[in-house]
Amino acid sequence: MSQHDLDTEEGRAAYRAELKAVGRPFRLGGLALILLGAGYVVATRYDALPEIEALMVVAYGLVAAGWVSFLTATYLRTRYHKRRLAEGL
Repeated sequence: MSQHDLDTEEGRAAYRAELKAVGRPFRLGGLALILLGAGYVVATRYDALPEIEALMVVAYGLVAAGWVSFLTATYLRTRYHKRRLAEGL
């Protein structure tokens, strides 16, 4: 991995793009799980879908799993950033 020149605007933009790509599948997957679970809960609340107890547990489980995935992506990105900065020293 080559070190980007963070003194230039192009170098900072390249590093931001690189950092954004770290953990992207976890972030997008987490967002999808959160939206699916929350969508089911909201639809059930407004009587658009039948309220089945087991499915509500699954819906809240989807929301929880989505947040875990999202936080995992944040952890991975932070760890990657620290490791990249340590390489430059």
